[in-house]
Amino acid sequence: MPYAPFKTRIFAFLLDYLIIAAYGIFVVGSISFLFPTYITPLFFRSPAIAEVTGFVMITLPVSLYFILCESSKWQGTWGKVKLGIRVVNKAGDRIEISRSVFRTAFKFLPWEAAHFAIWRLILPNDFPDVAVFVTLIASNMAILIYLISPLTHKSRRNVYDWAAGTKVVRPETKR
Repeated sequence: MPYAPFKTRIFAFLLDYLIIAAYGIFVVGSISFLFPTYITPLFFRSPAIAEVTGFVMITLPVSLYFILCESSKWQGTWGKVKLGIRVVNKAGDRIEISRSVFRTAFKFLPWEAAHFAIWRLILPNDFPDVAVFVTLIASNMAILIYLISPLTHKSRRNVYDWAAGTKVVRPETKR
C-alpha cells in the first residue's frame, strides 16, 4: 500500500479539526452557559486544576475520537475516511487499541505540554519561570518537528508513527 501524501494527511486533519472545533465550541459554550458558577472557578483557582479541567473537557474526548476511530474497522477518523487514507501497523493491518492509545498520546504530548506552560503563565504559581518557558519552547519545537518529519522521509511517516510502529496509507482501489 502506498503511503498517504503529506498534503492529504493535512487536509484530513483539517476536516477532523472542523469536528474538534465544533465540539469545543459546543462544550465550552453550553457548559459555561449552563453551569457558570461551577465551571468558571475551575479555570481560575490554580494552573493544575485549570489544566485538568481542560484535559477532561477537551483533550480526553478529542483523544478518544482519534483512538477509537483509528483502531476501528474504518482505520481512521472522519477526515481520513473522507480522503481515503487509513492508519495501519507495519504489516498493513488494523492497529490494536493499545497502539492507537500510544500513537495518540505521543501525538498530543506537545499540545498538553503547551497547556501546562500556558496555564502557569496565566495563573499565579510557584513553578520557576525558566522551566515554564523551556517547556513552552520545547513543546513548540516538538510541533515543528512533527510538521517537518513527514517531509523528510519517502514514507511520509510522522514522529509519532515511527514511535508507535504505524503508518498512514492510501489503499489501492480495485478497478
